[in-house]
Amino acid sequence: MLAAQVTDKPYKGWQASLALQFCHTPEKTLLHSARHVGPLTVQRPFYPEGETCHLYLLHPPGGIVGGDTLDITVRLDAGSHALITMPGASKFYRSSGPRACLNQHFYLAGNATLEWLPQDTIFFPGANARLRSVFHLQATSTLLAWELYCLGRPVINETFSHGALESRLEVWREGEPLLIERQHLSGGDLSSVAGHPWEGTLLFHPASDALLEDVRERLSAFEHFAGATLTDGLLSVRFLSHDNLICQRAMRDIWQSLRPLLTPKTACSPRIWQT
Repeated sequence: MLAAQVTDKPYKGWQASLALQFCHTPEKTLLHSARHVGPLTVQRPFYPEGETCHLYLLHPPGGIVGGDTLDITVRLDAGSHALITMPGASKFYRSSGPRACLNQHFYLAGNATLEWLPQDTIFFPGANARLRSVFHLQATSTLLAWELYCLGRPVINETFSHGALESRLEVWREGEPLLIERQHLSGGDLSSVAGHPWEGTLLFHPASDALLEDVRERLSAFEHFAGATLTDGLLSVRFLSHDNLICQRAMRDIWQSLRPLLTPKTACSPRIWQT
């Protein structure tokens, strides 16, 4: 999703923001407002399954470089249901020093449902990136979300041999923390991910023991490098892999399995995934 030529000249970077708000009507969920600054926008909404709003987030420059800052805020009013994805992978390119930042905040009102299903995020060797994703839920909010990071470009045997990645993932429910997770990678040290280039996280709320067991049965492809936990109704799934296809298959399989258990809808894959 998210190219620019890296040079030795000072680069101030793009300062981009996008604020989305969804509202519920008797007919369907509407994109009530979409305000953007800089190269960050959305396509018109799609309704392939009736009232649920499918939306594609766009970043025309094609990549994020040092000095760029992107801020995304998504708000769902009570009863609304939105599925948000992207046409392609996000890319953090090599930096000559400045840091690239991506901040994402999601606010779900009561009985609102968010499916945050971005494509993978690729960190090129030498990238200097900081990411933060924060989900604010109510007790009756429903969340289905995932993140998939690619460290380097394993398809050409390129590793994340240098650079820095700081990421922070938070889930709050009615002002109380359910999950606060931090990661820091630098200097080519990938020991914390056991040398794997692909790492994924999936989040589901509200979840039960039955959903936990269902997910654990679907993680066999990752052998010893996957796990699922259930804490105060939040189901967290994590895995490491050397194979992107295994990652994508497992993530979509888990999402397709849990969607009809968390919402009144069977899985309806965004058509952009088929292109």
